[in-house]
Amino acid sequence: MQQYKQDFIDFMLEVGVLTFGDFTTKSGRKTPYFVNTGLYRTGSQLQRLGGFYANAITAQLGHEFDVIFGPAYKGIPLVATTSVALAGAGHDVSFCFNRKGAKDHGEGGVLVGHELADGQRVLIIEDVTTAGTSIRETVPLLKAAADITLAGLVVSVDRAERGPSGLGTAMREVGRSFNMPTFAIVTVHEIMEHLDLPAPDLRRMQAYLQQYGV
Repeated sequence: MQQYKQDFIDFMLEVGVLTFGDFTTKSGRKTPYFVNTGLYRTGSQLQRLGGFYANAITAQLGHEFDVIFGPAYKGIPLVATTSVALAGAGHDVSFCFNRKGAKDHGEGGVLVGHELADGQRVLIIEDVTTAGTSIRETVPLLKAAADITLAGLVVSVDRAERGPSGLGTAMREVGRSFNMPTFAIVTVHEIMEHLDLPAPDLRRMQAYLQQYGV
């Protein structure tokens, strides 16, 4: 496992973003762990987070994208801090994000930031994907703005749970649906590999993935 992945797992624990216990996901599943990216609350935390996203993006895609997009709301700070980190590494790319509702005055529209143009390769940046629902809502917004190409989807943690079809993880199913690569800074399996979890927590994690994972 690359060092940046190990450092990211430690970082999530340090900040309290990654916790173990009894939780319920948006999809209604009872889960023994939770990733709450809303707990990144300081400038230094966002700075480090952007660096981890930039590391994962560079490792997976190099410079094979033109614009990064963050879905509202959690994707907005993610796309901003990632663009800063990429620029610091010598890859200055444009970014944009969406409003929850279209604006009918001023500049108008749904998208804020870079104006998408035909032929541009757009990389979507999200926090955590469990079922892929938000991405299926996001792609039509991008396609309506311009004839863009989807460069990929990157999330902080891939929970590696089965998608709606049951033929693969939600991340992979989204990738197949929209013909784009999907990847994460870390997967739940890498979290389990890196951490020396207490035996009860480990058993619960294994049982959860046996029931819902791929």
